[in-house]
This record gives sequence, structure tokens and C-alpha cells, in this order.
Amino acid sequence: MNARKLLAGNRRAVIAIDLGGTKIASGLFSGGGALNHKSAVALSGRMGDAVAAVIKDEIVRLQRIAREENLVIQAVGISVPGIARSETGNVWAPNIPGWKNFPLKREIEKVLTRKQIRVLVDSDRACSILGEVWQGAAKGCKDVIFLAVGTGIGAGILIDGKVLRGAHDIAGSVGWMALERPFREEYVSCGCFEHHASGEGLAKIGKELLAKKQFSASKGIWAEPTAREIFSAYVRNDPLAEVVLENAIQFWGMAVANLVSIFNTEKIIFGGGVFGPAKKFLSTIQAEAKKWAQPIAMQRVRLQLSKLGPNAALYGAAYIANAAGD
Repeated sequence: MNARKLLAGNRRAVIAIDLGGTKIASGLFSGGGALNHKSAVALSGRMGDAVAAVIKDEIVRLQRIAREENLVIQAVGISVPGIARSETGNVWAPNIPGWKNFPLKREIEKVLTRKQIRVLVDSDRACSILGEVWQGAAKGCKDVIFLAVGTGIGAGILIDGKVLRGAHDIAGSVGWMALERPFREEYVSCGCFEHHASGEGLAKIGKELLAKKQFSASKGIWAEPTAREIFSAYVRNDPLAEVVLENAIQFWGMAVANLVSIFNTEKIIFGGGVFGPAKKFLSTIQAEAKKWAQPIAMQRVRLQLSKLGPNAALYGAAYIANAAGD
């Protein structure tokens, strides 16, 4: 990846926004790329224009802080959970009702204090890998994948120093990888891999097993289980939680094997809310992947946890804004 200059001088700054499925994180990056004034706002069921309103409020607030600290905002970078159309700044975000082709860039430009401030919108997949390359676990890498496992599953893919985007900006939608057969109708909305091994997928599989009445819920997995409850029950040796997570480990391992065999990457970096509590399984995932992957490529890849954790996409949003401000 070509090195990008950081903001020059201590009077320049950028605003970064990370829109997730349930909350919006924001921050002001100044000087050498340090994150300041980070905050998070829960979406609380908001949809459509109401989500954009929260983003605009955060940008207005951070512009005010920048003025108070004698900082000049150069650009705004926004990470979104879906597809960002680079030519228009419009966004398709399946977890945000009403965002099938939402004009996010145009909406943000309405609240900027200077016309010179640029607005950059990109997918959380691309932002996460760029954040890790900039200030995280992928520093110095040219061929690396960020596998984000949270509410859903996606991958930021860097090949020869460039983000792989595909013909229609959809590359990295690995939640749709076909890792099981036969096809099930449940895969239509989110894909096979995501159905079985995302945060929501863990809950779905737990609920399916409970419905079969093969397991007792007495150890804390309720009729409507969550991923958090499943991880907590796993620590208490709950048999249902063990089955759910063993199943997920197999899917994570198969996915790693496919990605390594296709892209021959230096590293696969695990991030998202599930990794997190699933970090203890990294060596087991690697062992599973070795069963399936091209052996030489698998010997040379390194599996690693994100260094930026939940802030990876936020740092990536700052990175694209920094690049625009240079």
C-alpha cells in the first residue's frame, strides 16, 4: 500500500463516523492520527432519515469542538454496514430500514461549515482493513484480510496493497459463502456462513436446537438466546452452548481455508463483536482451517486478532478522510 501522509500540523483534523447496525460511533482525529472525543449513540430502532439525523448531529457537535480547539476540519470519513456507491455517495445498508439507496453524502454536506470539507463514504469492510493497515495489526501488509464477525459477517480484502472492491463494490460479502448443503430458505436473507456463524447466527442456531428439545435451558440459555448468553453458558460447560460454538468453529475454519486458498494472504485478522469472546478459539479455528486449506498457503498465513478492536472501522473512516485531505 502506498504510504499516506498523516495530517500535517496540529491545526488540521478530520471527523470519522462508524455506522453500525445498532449504534453510531464518532471521533475527531487530529495531529498524528490520534483519536479524540470518541462517543457512541445507540440507534434505538431509528430508521431512514432519523439515522442520518443522528450522524449529522454528531458532525455538527464535532465541528463545534474543532472550532473550540482551533482545529480545521479537512474531511469527513464515514464507514457504513453495506454497499457504498463511490460515484454518488449513496448507500445500501440492509440493517438500516429505508437505506436501499440512501443519499448519505448529500445529506452530510448540508451540515458542513465549509464547502471545502470533503465527504468520503466507504463500506465497513474496506474501512476495517484500512484502519488495521494504518494503525493496527496489518501494518506493513500488502495482502491481508479483515474478517469481521459481529451481527453479520463481512471481509475487508487487501490485495497487492489495494482494497478489493469488485465490479459493483460488493466484494467481501463473505457472509454469503456456501459452506453447507443442501440449501435452506433461511440463507436467503443473509447467506449460509452468516446464518451459522455470525452473532445473530449463533442465536439462531441456539434457538433451533432448543426447539428440538434435545437440550435443557436450565443453565442460562433462554427461549430467545443471544450470542452473549451462549458464550456465558459455554464457560459453564452447557452442552447446548458447546454444540453451537463447535459448529461455529467449523464454519469459521472452513471460511478461513477458502479465503487463504483463494487469496494466499499474509494474515487473516479477526474482528467484530464476536471476537471478543471468541478470541479463545483462534488456535482451534486454525486447526480446523488446516484440514481444508491449500497446505503451503495455510502454513504461511498468520491468524491474528484485531489490534483496534471495535474501533477498526472508525480508524479506517479517519484514514480515508486523511487521504482525501492530503
